[in-house]
Amino acid sequence: MPYDTLIYEKEDAIAIITLNRPQRLNAINHQLSVDLMQVLDEIAADEEVRAVILTGAPRTDGRPCFCAGADIKEISAPGARPLPIRTKYTFFDKLEDLDKPVIAAIGGVAIGGGLELALVCDLRIASDVARLGMGEIKLGVLPAGGGTARLPRLIGVAKAKELLFFGDHIDAEEACHIGLVNKVVPAESLLDEAKRIAKELAERPPLALKMAKSCINVGMRMDLAGALDYEAKCAAILGSSEDRIEGMQAFIEKRKPVFKGR
Repeated sequence: MPYDTLIYEKEDAIAIITLNRPQRLNAINHQLSVDLMQVLDEIAADEEVRAVILTGAPRTDGRPCFCAGADIKEISAPGARPLPIRTKYTFFDKLEDLDKPVIAAIGGVAIGGGLELALVCDLRIASDVARLGMGEIKLGVLPAGGGTARLPRLIGVAKAKELLFFGDHIDAEEACHIGLVNKVVPAESLLDEAKRIAKELAERPPLALKMAKSCINVGMRMDLAGALDYEAKCAAILGSSEDRIEGMQAFIEKRKPVFKGR
């Protein structure tokens, strides 16, 4: 189905979501939050999709862009209601819990809510011109999409406090150095690299990928004993799966496995 604020495409087993509000640097407004919820439901229900890429349309001047965070102009308009603290951003949780691997292809700015959107993706690939940061402190507010919770879990408490307390932006190389992004590539090859990675993930057994993602996401919310117990339960499920049998048989027969997600 068509969407007002994003472009949704499929290339074989890869779903590509492109935030498409270039006149506002792909900033998050109410309609974009609605569209993201709907497209994620569509992807979750599509068994053909094995991997997802989330990216942003270029700015109106052609420069790369990911997402400039919440649309301050919209939420500051006369009569506008303040953003709900959690209900406004339910698409963050939905994206994080999607049972398919998600790659954020960060072409340009990813700040505030834009960076929070990248944080809920599984992998982050940045162009060499990208800039990332959490600037909410300079507006007298806090991140409302889980930034204070997810950022320190990814890059450590001290570095997260530095980014959150000062509100400054960092370049892609620094982001890679501190573990905020997985890889930096030239801007012109960003989407091609994201597609290459997505294609490779799409060839992995989908049930095992789903379980691995769940073990990490759920396990990070538990103590070690609980996480190990959850991992063991997921491993038991995989042990009786058709994909496990196919994977081991293909290994013995020295052929490429055909995984079906069962």
